[in-house]
Amino acid sequence: MSKIKNSFVCENCGVEHSKWKGQCSFCKEWNSIVEQIIKDQPTKSWSNNYDLKEIIPTQLDNVDINNEKRILTNDSEFDRVLGGGIVPGCVILIAGEPGIGKSTLLLQVSSKINGSVLYVSGEESLTQIKIRSNRINFKKSDFYVLNETDSEKIFHNITKIKPNLLIIDSIQTVTSSLISNSIASVSQIRKCTSDLIDFAKKTNTPVFLIGHITKDGSIAGPKVLEHMVDTVIQFEGDQEVNYRIIRTNKNRYGATNEIGIYEMNESGLKIVKNPNKYLISNKNIKKSGHAIGCSIQGIRPLMIEVQALVSSAVYGTPQRSATGFNSKRLNMILAILEKRAGIQIGSKDVFLNITGGINVDDPSIDLAVISSIISSHENIPIDRNICFSGEIGLSGELRGISKPKERLSEAEKLGFNLFVTSNSNIDNLDKSKIVIKKLDQIEDLIEFLFR
Repeated sequence: MSKIKNSFVCENCGVEHSKWKGQCSFCKEWNSIVEQIIKDQPTKSWSNNYDLKEIIPTQLDNVDINNEKRILTNDSEFDRVLGGGIVPGCVILIAGEPGIGKSTLLLQVSSKINGSVLYVSGEESLTQIKIRSNRINFKKSDFYVLNETDSEKIFHNITKIKPNLLIIDSIQTVTSSLISNSIASVSQIRKCTSDLIDFAKKTNTPVFLIGHITKDGSIAGPKVLEHMVDTVIQFEGDQEVNYRIIRTNKNRYGATNEIGIYEMNESGLKIVKNPNKYLISNKNIKKSGHAIGCSIQGIRPLMIEVQALVSSAVYGTPQRSATGFNSKRLNMILAILEKRAGIQIGSKDVFLNITGGINVDDPSIDLAVISSIISSHENIPIDRNICFSGEIGLSGELRGISKPKERLSEAEKLGFNLFVTSNSNIDNLDKSKIVIKKLDQIEDLIEFLFR
Protein backbone atom coordinates (compact mmCIF):
# COMPACT_ATOMS: atom_id res chain seq x y z
CA MET A 1 0.00 0.00 0.00
CA SER A 2 1.40 3.40 -0.97
CA LYS A 3 2.22 5.87 1.76
CA ILE A 4 0.58 9.29 1.78
CA LYS A 5 2.24 12.27 3.43
CA ASN A 6 1.93 16.04 3.45
CA SER A 7 4.62 18.38 2.24
CA PHE A 8 4.92 22.16 2.33
CA VAL A 9 6.60 23.53 -0.80
CA CYS A 10 7.52 27.09 -1.76
CA GLU A 11 5.92 27.97 -5.11
CA ASN A 12 8.69 30.46 -5.83
CA CYS A 13 11.86 28.42 -5.31
CA GLY A 14 10.55 24.86 -4.86
CA VAL A 15 12.18 24.25 -1.46
CA GLU A 16 10.29 21.84 0.83
CA HIS A 17 9.55 22.69 4.47
CA SER A 18 8.53 20.46 7.34
CA LYS A 19 5.64 22.76 8.28
CA TRP A 20 3.81 25.79 6.97
CA LYS A 21 5.49 29.19 7.35
CA GLY A 22 4.49 32.67 6.36
CA GLN A 23 7.86 33.32 4.74
CA CYS A 24 10.15 30.92 2.88
CA SER A 25 13.43 30.61 4.77
CA PHE A 26 15.35 30.07 1.52
CA CYS A 27 14.12 32.72 -0.95
CA LYS A 28 12.47 35.02 1.67
CA GLU A 29 9.23 35.20 -0.34
CA TRP A 30 6.07 35.81 1.69
CA ASN A 31 2.90 33.67 1.42
CA SER A 32 4.46 31.36 -1.17
CA ILE A 33 4.35 28.08 0.80
CA VAL A 34 1.50 25.71 -0.06
CA GLU A 35 0.56 22.30 1.26
CA GLN A 36 0.85 19.36 -1.11
CA ILE A 37 -0.06 15.70 -0.74
CA ILE A 38 2.63 13.30 -1.87
CA LYS A 39 1.74 9.69 -2.58
CA ASP A 40 4.71 7.38 -2.82
CA GLN A 41 4.51 4.99 -5.76
CA PRO A 42 7.05 2.74 -7.43
CA THR A 43 9.39 4.85 -9.50
CA LYS A 44 9.18 4.38 -13.26
CA SER A 45 11.59 5.66 -15.83
CA TRP A 46 10.73 6.93 -19.31
CA SER A 47 13.82 5.10 -20.61
CA ASN A 48 12.65 1.56 -19.83
CA ASN A 49 11.62 1.00 -23.46
CA TYR A 50 14.04 3.40 -25.12
CA ASP A 51 17.29 2.29 -26.75
CA LEU A 52 20.12 4.04 -24.94
CA LYS A 53 23.83 3.84 -25.50
CA GLU A 54 25.95 2.66 -22.62
CA ILE A 55 27.00 5.69 -20.58
CA ILE A 56 30.41 5.49 -18.91
CA PRO A 57 32.63 8.21 -17.34
CA THR A 58 35.06 9.94 -19.69
CA GLN A 59 38.28 11.75 -18.93
CA LEU A 60 37.96 15.49 -19.53
CA ASP A 61 41.12 15.53 -21.66
CA ASN A 62 39.50 13.03 -24.04
CA VAL A 63 36.41 15.15 -24.65
CA ASP A 64 36.51 16.56 -28.20
CA ILE A 65 34.54 19.78 -28.57
CA ASN A 66 35.55 20.31 -32.20
CA ASN A 67 33.16 17.61 -33.39
CA GLU A 68 30.11 19.17 -31.74
CA LYS A 69 27.78 20.43 -34.44
CA ARG A 70 24.91 22.78 -33.77
CA ILE A 71 21.59 22.41 -35.52
CA LEU A 72 21.00 25.48 -37.68
CA THR A 73 17.42 26.71 -37.90
CA ASN A 74 18.06 28.85 -41.01
CA ASP A 75 16.70 31.76 -38.98
CA SER A 76 19.54 34.24 -38.50
CA GLU A 77 17.92 36.02 -35.54
CA PHE A 78 17.01 32.82 -33.68
CA ASP A 79 20.40 31.20 -34.35
CA ARG A 80 22.26 34.24 -33.04
CA VAL A 81 20.13 34.44 -29.90
CA LEU A 82 20.91 30.77 -29.19
CA GLY A 83 24.62 31.40 -29.70
CA GLY A 84 24.98 29.90 -33.18
CA GLY A 85 22.21 27.31 -33.42
CA ILE A 86 20.57 24.58 -31.36
CA VAL A 87 22.94 22.43 -29.31
CA PRO A 88 21.99 18.72 -29.44
CA GLY A 89 20.60 17.61 -26.09
CA CYS A 90 19.84 21.11 -24.81
CA VAL A 91 16.59 22.11 -23.11
CA ILE A 92 15.31 25.58 -24.05
CA LEU A 93 12.52 27.40 -22.23
CA ILE A 94 10.61 30.07 -24.18
CA ALA A 95 8.30 32.27 -22.11
CA GLY A 96 6.01 35.13 -23.05
CA GLU A 97 2.54 36.59 -22.78
CA PRO A 98 -0.46 34.79 -24.30
CA GLY A 99 -0.81 35.42 -28.02
CA ILE A 100 2.64 36.98 -28.38
CA GLY A 101 3.74 34.39 -30.98
CA LYS A 102 5.62 31.63 -29.11
CA SER A 103 3.87 28.76 -30.88
CA THR A 104 4.15 30.51 -34.24
CA LEU A 105 7.89 30.98 -33.78
CA LEU A 106 8.49 27.33 -32.98
CA LEU A 107 6.34 26.20 -35.90
CA GLN A 108 8.46 28.32 -38.22
CA VAL A 109 11.68 26.99 -36.67
CA SER A 110 10.41 23.42 -37.05
CA SER A 111 9.74 23.90 -40.75
CA LYS A 112 13.31 25.01 -41.43
CA ILE A 113 15.38 22.37 -39.63
CA ASN A 114 16.34 18.97 -40.96
CA GLY A 115 14.87 15.95 -39.19
CA SER A 116 11.58 14.87 -37.65
CA VAL A 117 9.75 17.02 -35.10
CA LEU A 118 7.19 16.03 -32.46
CA TYR A 119 4.96 18.89 -31.33
CA VAL A 120 3.10 18.10 -28.10
CA SER A 121 0.29 20.51 -27.29
CA GLY A 122 -1.66 20.48 -24.06
CA GLU A 123 -3.53 23.70 -24.77
CA GLU A 124 -4.65 23.65 -28.40
CA SER A 125 -6.47 21.04 -30.42
CA LEU A 126 -5.02 19.54 -33.57
CA THR A 127 -7.45 21.60 -35.64
CA GLN A 128 -6.19 24.85 -34.11
CA ILE A 129 -2.58 23.90 -34.82
CA LYS A 130 -3.49 23.02 -38.41
CA ILE A 131 -5.20 26.39 -38.92
CA ARG A 132 -2.11 28.21 -37.65
CA SER A 133 0.18 26.14 -39.86
CA ASN A 134 -1.93 27.00 -42.92
CA ARG A 135 -1.74 30.68 -42.07
CA ILE A 136 2.07 30.68 -42.06
CA ASN A 137 2.32 28.35 -45.08
CA PHE A 138 3.88 25.58 -43.00
CA LYS A 139 5.22 22.66 -45.06
CA LYS A 140 7.03 19.69 -43.52
CA SER A 141 6.31 16.02 -44.08
CA ASP A 142 7.98 14.58 -40.96
CA PHE A 143 6.19 16.85 -38.50
CA TYR A 144 4.04 15.05 -35.93
CA VAL A 145 1.43 16.60 -33.65
CA LEU A 146 0.21 15.11 -30.37
CA ASN A 147 -2.56 16.49 -28.18
CA GLU A 148 -1.69 15.08 -24.74
CA THR A 149 -0.86 16.22 -21.20
CA ASP A 150 0.04 12.93 -19.50
CA SER A 151 3.84 12.63 -19.42
CA GLU A 152 3.83 8.80 -19.49
CA LYS A 153 1.73 8.80 -22.68
CA ILE A 154 3.96 11.48 -24.18
CA PHE A 155 7.11 9.42 -23.59
CA HIS A 156 5.35 6.34 -24.98
CA ASN A 157 4.81 8.19 -28.26
CA ILE A 158 8.36 9.54 -28.18
CA THR A 159 9.73 5.99 -28.06
CA LYS A 160 7.76 5.15 -31.21
CA ILE A 161 8.55 8.26 -33.27
CA LYS A 162 12.05 9.02 -31.92
CA PRO A 163 12.01 12.65 -33.11
CA ASN A 164 15.06 14.81 -33.78
CA LEU A 165 13.36 17.73 -32.02
CA LEU A 166 10.71 17.76 -29.28
CA ILE A 167 8.42 20.73 -28.53
CA ILE A 168 6.23 20.86 -25.40
CA ASP A 169 3.45 23.47 -25.43
CA SER A 170 3.29 24.19 -22.56
CA ILE A 171 5.26 22.73 -19.65
CA GLN A 172 2.63 23.97 -17.16
CA THR A 173 0.02 21.67 -18.71
CA VAL A 174 2.07 18.45 -18.52
CA THR A 175 1.30 16.15 -15.59
CA SER A 176 2.69 12.90 -14.26
CA SER A 177 0.54 10.16 -12.75
CA LEU A 178 3.37 9.45 -10.31
CA ILE A 179 2.66 12.78 -8.61
CA SER A 180 -0.70 13.18 -6.91
CA ASN A 181 -0.60 16.99 -6.85
CA SER A 182 -2.72 19.15 -9.12
CA ILE A 183 -1.73 20.41 -12.54
CA ALA A 184 0.93 23.18 -12.70
CA SER A 185 1.96 22.58 -9.08
CA VAL A 186 5.61 22.84 -8.06
CA SER A 187 6.02 19.06 -7.79
CA GLN A 188 4.37 18.40 -11.17
CA ILE A 189 6.47 20.96 -13.05
CA ARG A 190 9.68 19.84 -11.39
CA LYS A 191 9.03 16.13 -12.04
CA CYS A 192 7.98 16.55 -15.69
CA THR A 193 10.84 18.96 -16.45
CA SER A 194 13.33 16.61 -14.80
CA ASP A 195 12.15 13.71 -16.98
CA LEU A 196 12.38 15.81 -20.14
CA ILE A 197 15.89 16.98 -19.26
CA ASP A 198 16.93 13.39 -18.59
CA PHE A 199 15.50 12.39 -21.96
CA ALA A 200 17.30 15.25 -23.78
CA LYS A 201 20.70 14.52 -22.27
CA LYS A 202 20.63 10.75 -22.72
CA THR A 203 19.30 10.77 -26.29
CA ASN A 204 21.01 13.99 -27.46
CA THR A 205 17.61 15.33 -28.55
CA PRO A 206 16.96 19.08 -28.20
CA VAL A 207 13.76 19.96 -26.33
CA PHE A 208 11.80 23.24 -26.48
CA LEU A 209 9.53 24.06 -23.55
CA ILE A 210 6.94 26.82 -23.86
CA GLY A 211 6.20 28.51 -20.53
CA HIS A 212 3.57 30.87 -19.20
CA ILE A 213 4.33 34.12 -17.42
CA THR A 214 2.64 35.80 -14.47
CA LYS A 215 1.04 39.23 -14.46
CA ASP A 216 4.29 40.82 -13.24
CA GLY A 217 6.23 39.38 -16.21
CA SER A 218 8.09 36.56 -14.44
CA ILE A 219 7.94 32.95 -15.63
CA ALA A 220 5.08 31.03 -14.00
CA GLY A 221 5.91 28.09 -11.78
CA PRO A 222 8.82 27.49 -9.42
CA LYS A 223 12.06 29.39 -9.91
CA VAL A 224 13.82 26.04 -10.05
CA LEU A 225 12.39 25.62 -13.58
CA GLU A 226 14.73 28.33 -14.88
CA HIS A 227 17.68 26.76 -13.06
CA MET A 228 17.03 23.33 -14.53
CA VAL A 229 16.94 24.24 -18.23
CA ASP A 230 19.96 25.22 -20.34
CA THR A 231 18.55 28.32 -22.00
CA VAL A 232 15.79 30.77 -21.06
CA ILE A 233 14.36 32.96 -23.83
CA GLN A 234 11.93 35.76 -23.07
CA PHE A 235 9.46 36.70 -25.81
CA GLU A 236 8.61 40.40 -25.49
CA GLY A 237 6.35 42.79 -27.33
CA ASP A 238 2.94 44.38 -27.31
CA GLN A 239 -0.01 42.78 -29.07
CA GLU A 240 -0.98 46.24 -30.30
CA VAL A 241 2.43 46.61 -32.00
CA ASN A 242 3.71 44.38 -34.79
CA TYR A 243 7.28 44.08 -33.52
CA ARG A 244 8.44 41.20 -31.32
CA ILE A 245 11.72 40.80 -29.44
CA ILE A 246 13.30 37.56 -28.22
CA ARG A 247 15.92 37.93 -25.50
CA THR A 248 18.14 35.36 -23.77
CA ASN A 249 18.09 35.69 -19.99
CA LYS A 250 20.19 32.56 -19.54
CA ASN A 251 22.31 30.59 -21.99
CA ARG A 252 24.80 27.89 -21.08
CA TYR A 253 25.98 27.70 -24.70
CA GLY A 254 26.29 31.36 -25.64
CA ALA A 255 26.09 34.99 -24.61
CA THR A 256 23.20 36.32 -22.55
CA ASN A 257 21.20 39.49 -23.23
CA GLU A 258 21.37 38.78 -26.97
CA ILE A 259 18.20 39.90 -28.75
CA GLY A 260 16.44 39.10 -32.00
CA ILE A 261 13.77 41.31 -33.55
CA TYR A 262 10.81 40.15 -35.64
CA GLU A 263 7.76 41.70 -37.22
CA MET A 264 4.44 39.90 -36.86
CA ASN A 265 2.26 39.85 -39.96
CA GLU A 266 -0.46 37.67 -41.46
CA SER A 267 2.01 35.02 -42.62
CA GLY A 268 3.87 34.74 -39.30
CA LEU A 269 7.06 36.27 -37.91
CA LYS A 270 9.35 38.08 -40.32
CA ILE A 271 12.99 38.89 -39.50
CA VAL A 272 13.78 42.59 -39.09
CA LYS A 273 17.14 42.93 -40.84
CA ASN A 274 17.75 46.53 -39.79
CA PRO A 275 16.31 47.01 -36.27
CA ASN A 276 17.79 50.51 -35.97
CA LYS A 277 15.30 51.60 -38.63
CA TYR A 278 12.29 51.08 -36.38
CA LEU A 279 14.01 51.99 -33.09
CA ILE A 280 14.73 55.51 -34.37
CA SER A 281 11.91 57.75 -35.56
CA ASN A 282 12.10 60.32 -38.34
CA LYS A 283 15.36 62.26 -38.12
CA ASN A 284 13.72 65.33 -39.60
CA ILE A 285 11.64 65.86 -36.45
CA LYS A 286 13.27 68.55 -34.34
CA LYS A 287 11.65 68.49 -30.92
CA SER A 288 13.15 68.91 -27.49
CA GLY A 289 13.53 65.87 -25.26
CA HIS A 290 14.85 63.49 -27.96
CA ALA A 291 18.32 61.93 -27.94
CA ILE A 292 19.90 58.93 -29.68
CA GLY A 293 22.02 56.57 -27.58
CA CYS A 294 24.15 53.62 -28.68
CA SER A 295 23.63 50.47 -26.62
CA ILE A 296 25.13 46.99 -26.81
CA GLN A 297 22.64 44.10 -26.64
CA GLY A 298 24.71 40.92 -26.47
CA ILE A 299 27.15 41.42 -29.34
CA ARG A 300 24.88 43.70 -31.37
CA PRO A 301 25.15 47.51 -31.21
CA LEU A 302 21.73 49.18 -31.33
CA MET A 303 20.81 52.81 -31.77
CA ILE A 304 18.03 53.60 -29.31
CA GLU A 305 15.93 56.73 -29.17
CA VAL A 306 15.37 58.14 -25.70
CA GLN A 307 12.40 60.47 -25.17
CA ALA A 308 11.98 62.65 -22.09
CA LEU A 309 9.24 65.00 -20.98
CA VAL A 310 9.85 67.45 -18.13
CA SER A 311 6.92 69.58 -17.03
CA SER A 312 5.69 71.41 -13.95
CA ALA A 313 4.10 69.17 -11.35
CA VAL A 314 0.35 69.70 -11.43
CA TYR A 315 -0.19 67.73 -8.24
CA GLY A 316 1.73 68.14 -5.02
CA THR A 317 4.27 65.33 -5.42
CA PRO A 318 6.34 65.29 -8.65
CA GLN A 319 5.93 62.14 -10.72
CA ARG A 320 8.82 59.98 -11.90
CA SER A 321 7.88 57.46 -14.62
CA ALA A 322 10.16 55.36 -16.85
CA THR A 323 9.24 52.92 -19.62
CA GLY A 324 11.99 50.54 -20.74
CA PHE A 325 14.46 52.04 -18.26
CA ASN A 326 15.20 51.29 -14.61
CA SER A 327 13.18 53.74 -12.49
CA LYS A 328 15.73 53.66 -9.64
CA ARG A 329 18.50 54.60 -12.03
CA LEU A 330 16.33 57.44 -13.34
CA ASN A 331 15.99 58.79 -9.79
CA MET A 332 19.78 58.58 -9.39
CA ILE A 333 20.35 60.51 -12.63
CA LEU A 334 17.88 63.21 -11.57
CA ALA A 335 19.71 63.56 -8.24
CA ILE A 336 23.03 63.92 -10.08
CA LEU A 337 21.55 66.62 -12.33
CA GLU A 338 20.31 68.51 -9.27
CA LYS A 339 23.48 68.16 -7.21
CA ARG A 340 26.31 68.27 -9.75
CA ALA A 341 24.85 70.27 -12.65
CA GLY A 342 22.59 72.67 -10.78
CA ILE A 343 19.49 71.72 -12.84
CA GLN A 344 16.49 72.55 -10.62
CA ILE A 345 14.31 69.58 -11.46
CA GLY A 346 13.09 68.50 -8.01
CA SER A 347 9.67 70.11 -8.44
CA LYS A 348 9.14 68.84 -11.99
CA ASP A 349 7.34 65.81 -13.40
CA VAL A 350 9.77 63.63 -15.37
CA PHE A 351 8.61 61.01 -17.88
CA LEU A 352 11.13 58.84 -19.73
CA ASN A 353 10.47 56.45 -22.62
CA ILE A 354 12.72 54.05 -24.54
CA THR A 355 11.17 53.70 -27.99
CA GLY A 356 10.62 50.37 -29.71
CA GLY A 357 9.28 48.58 -26.63
CA ILE A 358 12.66 47.25 -25.48
CA ASN A 359 14.15 47.32 -21.98
CA VAL A 360 17.67 48.73 -21.73
CA ASP A 361 20.05 47.69 -18.94
CA ASP A 362 23.23 48.97 -20.58
CA PRO A 363 24.55 51.86 -18.39
CA SER A 364 26.10 53.51 -21.45
CA ILE A 365 22.63 54.85 -22.30
CA ASP A 366 22.97 57.28 -19.34
CA LEU A 367 24.43 60.02 -21.51
CA ALA A 368 21.45 59.94 -23.88
CA VAL A 369 19.02 59.92 -20.94
CA ILE A 370 20.68 62.97 -19.37
CA SER A 371 20.78 64.82 -22.69
CA SER A 372 17.09 64.19 -23.39
CA ILE A 373 16.05 65.32 -19.87
CA ILE A 374 18.07 68.54 -20.07
CA SER A 375 16.80 69.14 -23.62
CA SER A 376 13.18 68.89 -22.46
CA HIS A 377 13.85 71.00 -19.36
CA GLU A 378 15.52 73.79 -21.36
CA ASN A 379 13.20 73.27 -24.36
CA ILE A 380 16.20 73.12 -26.68
CA PRO A 381 16.17 70.38 -29.36
CA ILE A 382 19.26 68.24 -29.93
CA ASP A 383 20.68 67.72 -33.40
CA ARG A 384 19.43 64.31 -34.61
CA ASN A 385 22.83 63.57 -36.16
CA ILE A 386 24.44 63.32 -32.71
CA CYS A 387 24.83 59.94 -31.02
CA PHE A 388 25.55 59.54 -27.28
CA SER A 389 27.23 56.71 -25.39
CA GLY A 390 28.56 57.00 -21.85
CA GLU A 391 27.91 56.07 -18.24
CA ILE A 392 27.42 58.70 -15.53
CA GLY A 393 29.02 58.44 -12.08
CA LEU A 394 27.68 59.77 -8.80
CA SER A 395 30.19 62.62 -8.81
CA GLY A 396 29.04 63.69 -12.27
CA GLU A 397 31.98 62.19 -14.16
CA LEU A 398 31.53 60.37 -17.45
CA ARG A 399 32.82 56.82 -17.26
CA GLY A 400 34.13 54.60 -20.04
CA ILE A 401 32.03 52.16 -22.06
CA SER A 402 32.58 48.65 -23.39
CA LYS A 403 33.16 47.92 -27.09
CA PRO A 404 33.56 51.56 -28.17
CA LYS A 405 34.82 50.62 -31.64
CA GLU A 406 31.71 48.55 -32.42
CA ARG A 407 29.43 51.37 -31.28
CA LEU A 408 31.35 53.94 -33.27
CA SER A 409 31.29 51.78 -36.39
CA GLU A 410 27.50 51.35 -36.13
CA ALA A 411 26.98 55.11 -35.66
CA GLU A 412 29.14 55.83 -38.70
CA LYS A 413 27.27 53.25 -40.79
CA LEU A 414 23.91 54.83 -39.92
CA GLY A 415 25.03 58.30 -40.97
CA PHE A 416 25.60 60.07 -37.64
CA ASN A 417 28.00 63.02 -37.84
CA LEU A 418 29.03 63.32 -34.20
CA PHE A 419 29.69 60.70 -31.50
CA VAL A 420 29.67 62.01 -27.92
CA THR A 421 31.34 59.77 -25.35
CA SER A 422 33.59 59.73 -22.31
CA ASN A 423 37.20 60.86 -22.42
CA SER A 424 38.12 57.49 -20.90
CA ASN A 425 37.58 55.77 -24.26
CA ILE A 426 40.80 56.86 -25.92
CA ASP A 427 41.94 53.63 -27.61
CA ASN A 428 42.30 54.44 -31.33
CA LEU A 429 38.88 56.07 -31.67
CA ASP A 430 40.36 59.10 -33.40
CA LYS A 431 41.02 57.05 -36.55
CA SER A 432 37.31 56.97 -37.36
CA LYS A 433 35.80 59.20 -40.05
CA ILE A 434 33.01 60.34 -37.71
CA VAL A 435 33.68 63.34 -35.43
CA ILE A 436 34.22 62.28 -31.80
CA LYS A 437 33.55 64.60 -28.86
CA LYS A 438 35.12 63.38 -25.61
CA LEU A 439 33.85 64.80 -22.32
CA ASP A 440 34.96 64.46 -18.70
CA GLN A 441 32.10 65.84 -16.61
CA ILE A 442 28.38 66.41 -16.90
CA GLU A 443 29.13 70.15 -16.87
CA ASP A 444 31.07 69.71 -20.11
CA LEU A 445 28.00 68.11 -21.71
CA ILE A 446 25.77 71.03 -20.72
CA GLU A 447 28.34 73.55 -21.94
CA PHE A 448 28.69 71.73 -25.25
CA LEU A 449 25.00 71.21 -26.05
CA PHE A 450 23.00 73.94 -24.33
CA ARG A 451 25.24 76.97 -23.87
